[in-house]
Amino acid sequence: MLPNLFGDSTIPSIEDRAAGTPEAQPRILVVEDEPIVALDIRRRLGHLGYAVVDCVSSGEAAARAAETQHPDLVLMDIMLEGDMDGIDAAAVIRKRANIPVIYLTAFADEETLHRAKITEPFGYIIKPFEDRELETCIQMALFKHKMDARLQRSERWLSTTLRSIGDAVISTDREGRIRFMNPVAEHLCAMPKGHALGQPLQTALRILDENTGEDLGILVDNALRQRRSFCLKESAILVSRKGEERPIDLSASAIVGESPFAEQEGDIHGVVLVFRDMTDARRTEAALKDSVRTLGRTLEEIVAALATTTEKRDPYTAGHQLRVGTIAEAIARDMRLTEDQIQGIRVASLLHDIGKIYIPAEILSKPAMLTIHEMNLMKTHPEVGYDILKGISFPWPVAEMVLQHHERLDGTGYPRGMRADTILMESRIIMVADVVEAMSSHRPYRAALGLDLALEEIEMHAGTRYDPLAVRHCLRLFRERGFAIT
Repeated sequence: MLPNLFGDSTIPSIEDRAAGTPEAQPRILVVEDEPIVALDIRRRLGHLGYAVVDCVSSGEAAARAAETQHPDLVLMDIMLEGDMDGIDAAAVIRKRANIPVIYLTAFADEETLHRAKITEPFGYIIKPFEDRELETCIQMALFKHKMDARLQRSERWLSTTLRSIGDAVISTDREGRIRFMNPVAEHLCAMPKGHALGQPLQTALRILDENTGEDLGILVDNALRQRRSFCLKESAILVSRKGEERPIDLSASAIVGESPFAEQEGDIHGVVLVFRDMTDARRTEAALKDSVRTLGRTLEEIVAALATTTEKRDPYTAGHQLRVGTIAEAIARDMRLTEDQIQGIRVASLLHDIGKIYIPAEILSKPAMLTIHEMNLMKTHPEVGYDILKGISFPWPVAEMVLQHHERLDGTGYPRGMRADTILMESRIIMVADVVEAMSSHRPYRAALGLDLALEEIEMHAGTRYDPLAVRHCLRLFRERGFAIT
């Protein structure tokens, strides 16, 4: 018995074919003009387990049978009855039905072989032949046809995918001539594929460095020579044949074949370029930046309006929140915090006393020391501020900073008596700035105590009430760098 030579379960073995199940029997069309030879071939095929769908004696009949019977393979004699010989019939079958053909012939002259090669047969058997020779050739033909069909399906799938994607794709051969161009690439390069195929890549497009104007075509050459890939983002300009310029994202990869030797790299077959038009993305990005800037200005204006509202209730401390914000921002910058943290500290500083809107005006402007009851009411302003701000979606924990600005590291602050690491760093900076500004300024119930006394206060209690790092940077600002409250 003859085995399946290729180990492919989709090509039935002789045992499977002998069982006679239709799906296990490849269907073969026999084209032979000598009845006795045709009968012998039919008998041999039956013995080998193949199903013969028909035996015909002319090329015309073979072409018709291939279209109507849909065999898996055709065994074709070359010398046939009628005007169409086997080679002509094979050419028609290949064009119309894509069915593999094996020639069975007693002719092996050069001219016949040359004509036969043009039709790309899947085998060529010289009569007379042995069963094993016939079986081997049929298995090879069926396997090769199956592999070719699979490859064609993959190529169609890949081609359809490349034509459908939104990125431009161009591939070249090793000489840099264009082999493939999808519709997006045709549009961006302003060059129909029919004109581009076979032409040097530089005839379809130029790629320039956006910053220097340098021609980046050398990068494609490098990809070929160095067998590597590269990617350019937001730095390349595509110049079409019409001279139109547009920003692109670009990547290029060398196409490297497999080497028969594991320790060696394969040959380079070409380069694949993939690029995307970034014009709309640039416009969208610019519009988004404008929108963010507008929102930022709106936020600043709203914060300023809220701060002004608070100070209208307490004219004796007008400008206090703004000055606290200036000091706190300076401390944060000296501490090298991020711009985002600094912006959050500034916003929270401008709003840290917003809760005083709840405090009666006569308490805020009382020209004498507050009673215990009045002081307890005054101490509620951080929580009131928190309640006002907690529903606003700031990009920073502004409500928490406002709530904590009167806390102290040793737990003696209010309203929650928080300690040390439970207090935000931003709040620790604001509390230092608040103490310095408050002691340096006039209040309804006392005159200004002065900057020196304010700095002595935070220096004396650094590490107990106040964050030592924030205190150190605050002292350096005023004593070494000439910072002044304005």
